[in-house]
This record gives sequence, C-alpha cells and structure tokens, in this order.
Amino acid sequence: MNEQAPTISSGRSKPGKGMIAILIILALAIAGLLIWIFSIKSDMDVLLTEKETQRVELQSELDSLMYEHEMIKTEYGTLSDSLYLKDSIIQENAREISKLLDTQWEYYKVKRKLDLLQRVSQGYVRQMDSLYTVNKVLTEENIEIRQDLQEVQTENEMITRDKEELNEKVEQASILQIYNMTAAGVRDRGSGKEKETDKASRVDKIRVCFTLGENKIIEPGTKELYVRIARPDKLIMTKDRTDTYTFMYKDEKIQYSIKKLINYENLSTNLCLYWDKSYPDKEILKGTYHVEVFYQEEVIGHTQFVLK
Repeated sequence: MNEQAPTISSGRSKPGKGMIAILIILALAIAGLLIWIFSIKSDMDVLLTEKETQRVELQSELDSLMYEHEMIKTEYGTLSDSLYLKDSIIQENAREISKLLDTQWEYYKVKRKLDLLQRVSQGYVRQMDSLYTVNKVLTEENIEIRQDLQEVQTENEMITRDKEELNEKVEQASILQIYNMTAAGVRDRGSGKEKETDKASRVDKIRVCFTLGENKIIEPGTKELYVRIARPDKLIMTKDRTDTYTFMYKDEKIQYSIKKLINYENLSTNLCLYWDKSYPDKEILKGTYHVEVFYQEEVIGHTQFVLK
C-alpha cells in the first residue's frame, strides 16, 4: 500500500507542466506577433512619411514650374498670345497632376507626367525665344526700313523744295522787273514842254515813269504792260467803263488806265507813260493817287503821289 501512493501522485503533476509550456509558447507567439505588427506599422509610418515628403516635393516642383511659366508669359507680353494652344496644354497637364497629388497617387506615374510637363514647358520657352528673336529681327528691319523711308522722304522733300524754289526763282526771273518808278501830275506848257506840279487845278496830264530792267532769261519780243491809276476816291481812271479797257488779273476782269506795247530786247529801258486829262474821267481830284504797273497778271511796280 505504501509503495503505490507515490506513483499515483506522479501521474497527476504531468498535465500541469504541459499547460504551462503551452501557455509560454502562446505568450511567445503573441509577443512575436505584436513585435511583427509594431514593425509593420513602423515601416508603414516610414513609407507614409516618405510618400508625403515625395508629394510635397512633387507639388513644390509643379508650383515652381508653373510660376516660371507664368513669369515667361508675362515677360514676353502679347507675344505669348501666339502660343495660346501650347499654353492651354501646359495648364491642363498641371491641373491633372495637381489633382493626382490631392488624391491617391503613384510616385512614378506623377513623376513621369511632371517630367513630360517639364519638357513641354521647355519647348514652349524655346518657341517663345524663337518668336522673340524673329520678332526682334523683324522689328529692327522695320525700324531700319522706316528710317530709310524717312531719309528718302526727307530727300524727296528737299528735292521738291529745291525744285519749287528753283521754279519760283525761274518764275521770278521770267517776270519783267521795273525800277525807279515815279508818278506825278504835270502841266503842259506847249511846244512839248511840261512842268511837274502838285496842284490839282493845274494838272493837264499824269506822268508815270520807270526803268524796265535788263533780263536775259525772258524771251525778247513784244511785251504788254498795263497801268492802273486810282483816284483818291478809289475810282480807276480809264477811257471807257466798258470791257474794252479791261484785262484779266487773277481770273477777274479789271480796268486799266494805260496800255503800252513795247519791243523788249532784254535790255534796260526807260519809259514814261501819260494819262491825258482830256479823257472822259478828266476830273483831277485832290488827294493821294495810287499807281500800279501789271505784266502777265503780276504787279511789277507800285507808287503813289499827292495832289493838293
């Protein structure tokens, strides 16, 4: 009886040890699982941090690229309007990349799109530089052409002005010139003798004298001169008030007092012409008389005298 008791006691202790072993194994497994889970979580945190860093870097790269693009557009001004289509492509790609960065995204996919956008933007800059260069060349050529045109216009204006001045000189040279013009009332003393007088009551004639200047340019031959004598009351002294004693001046018929045809030989000639008191307008008034000489619709001489 005493020998079997230890055997029964030994059989009851074995299951307790097994449970402990199992529990230890479970505890170790759970601990290992927890360590693995914490490790995975730590790796995920690192990956998420890296991904956010990448997202921020890509967003910064995109922002920098678009900022430079807008600066280039501003720098080139209206010239950038000619590349409107390429600009719209750049803007659309930038919006697409920005949308991807705000949602679920893959680094390499976004990076590829961003690299593509960078190349498109660089092409845009190259085209803009090319347009600017062409435009600059055209502008410089245009400025040079305008300068050349201005020089030509200036030369033409100078030539025209010189021609006009020359024509004016020729016209002036082709007009008879008179010098030393005088006019006065004279009294006829008979036998061809006369005496100058300023007394209206004693005047028998009005004498107009002048020197017809030498002119080698004018063609020699018969020249027609007209003299107009205006009384103090502005009335022209003439033989007849009809069109018989008129001539054309500035497209208008005007009366003359004396008409003289001379045979001009291009030499200086002294002339004296007379208005006779015996003509119809015979009244000699007191006051200032104005005398003009006309040749080819030009006034070539003027003088005045006073009768008391």
